[in-house]
Amino acid sequence: MSSRAFDDEELERRRLAALGSIRQFGDPVLRTPAREVTEFDDELAAEVQWMAQIMVDARGVGLAAPQVGALRRVLVYRVAEEGPTRVLVNPRVTRASDETETDQEGCLSIGEVLMDVPRAVSITVEAKDVDGTPLTLEADDYEARVIQHEMDHLDGILILDRTSKDQRRAALRELRAEAT
Repeated sequence: MSSRAFDDEELERRRLAALGSIRQFGDPVLRTPAREVTEFDDELAAEVQWMAQIMVDARGVGLAAPQVGALRRVLVYRVAEEGPTRVLVNPRVTRASDETETDQEGCLSIGEVLMDVPRAVSITVEAKDVDGTPLTLEADDYEARVIQHEMDHLDGILILDRTSKDQRRAALRELRAEAT
């Protein structure tokens, strides 16, 4: 076996293990609003590091704490494969552009289903980092889309709630078929 084949097998094993840690559609935690984080401690830092590793191993671009069963207002994301992982604790959008764009989104909690979702093109987010230091982030285009998607998870909202009725029905049919 070539080392490339071994690398591919190892990456797939890690992807499947990571996906096994992510709550899937139908789990009630995905519909439950998360609580504000009040303690910025070693436990939070460890949770963020664990979430970041799951996101990378699952080949995702973002992950919110409810997706791994933690009802805390924490999300991680990385918009470029080799880029840094960003952490937002207790994020809130303080400005959203009037201009929106509809694009396809997938979700690590909803299998292989893709849906058209409208999002603000640019946003300003106030949050804290993992140490509790306040930060303000200006995000545009893809980064803004990723943050809005993950913030929806913090409020118990899924992409199924943001798409058209027809796409929602088709996605639910596909999810039911995958479950059987």
